[in-house]
Amino acid sequence: MSEVNEGDYDAVFYPGGHGPLWDLANDKNSISLIERFYQHNKPIAFVCHAPAALVQVKTTNGEPLVKGKQVTGFSNTEEEAVQLTKVVPFLLEDELKNLGASYSKGTDWNAYVKKDGLLITGQNPGSSEATAKLLLETLKAGK
Repeated sequence: MSEVNEGDYDAVFYPGGHGPLWDLANDKNSISLIERFYQHNKPIAFVCHAPAALVQVKTTNGEPLVKGKQVTGFSNTEEEAVQLTKVVPFLLEDELKNLGASYSKGTDWNAYVKKDGLLITGQNPGSSEATAKLLLETLKAGK
């Protein structure tokens, strides 16, 4: 990620899986990449656990990027269903709320996507296609 130049791409898409809770949540290269895309008015999309990559991302005024934004991500009830609430370093739903995000969710395991300006988030694996489609629509509308 340290070699990715935001100027070479129109958008960024982070897929899910539990990994982002451990690595991308604190990865300085990832944080910087997301901040650069957002500052250059390029859409950023995250699905399932990938919104964990946003927990350290800040706006130019130092506020959490997600503060006051409509977002979703893997829900506490979905984490409970896979019996990993005691394994993960943090519950994504709780962390997003703690950062001041306006978190919402749909029915567990069904597609649910939120878009707030250039920030696009999908709730779970079932939201992957809808998140990707909304990212493409956002790109098309910006051209």
